[in-house]
Amino acid sequence: MGRRLLFALLTLVLAVWACQPSTPVADNTSTANEPSSPMYDADLANALGADDYGMRPYVMAFLKRGPNQSLDSLAAANLQIAHLDNIKRLASEDKLVVAGPFLDYTDIRGIYIFAVATVAAAEALTATDAAIQAGTLTMELHPWYGSAAIMQVNGLHPRIAKKQI
Repeated sequence: MGRRLLFALLTLVLAVWACQPSTPVADNTSTANEPSSPMYDADLANALGADDYGMRPYVMAFLKRGPNQSLDSLAAANLQIAHLDNIKRLASEDKLVVAGPFLDYTDIRGIYIFAVATVAAAEALTATDAAIQAGTLTMELHPWYGSAAIMQVNGLHPRIAKKQI
């Protein structure tokens, strides 16, 4: 499980990195004593909440199978629609930057990456999910430090999605 998650995250980071402009951007903010990337874009870094390393805090959530798995098929389908609607809402508010299911059908169902700095803030967001409320999913939350470029995923995704969920 650990290797698959690491591979998925590395793939995501590389995909976001590959979407960055290929032409260098002038750096007017560095001093002689501070080495800086020739492509550094201070405005973009500030807009994405990046620190000096191009990173920022997030909270990663592992969505796990919850204790309530006794729903009939209609109730389960309606709950899934509500779950997806909540994902779309949080993404449109830039509070959720990555979401997706695992494809191996284990008790760990998927991941979220919340664009918040604290587990408490992520807990408040998870409480808005109908699947959490119904007990069909639970979330395990962990503070995570990752590339601020991930903040651009929601803006890029509509350009590559032929169909909507």
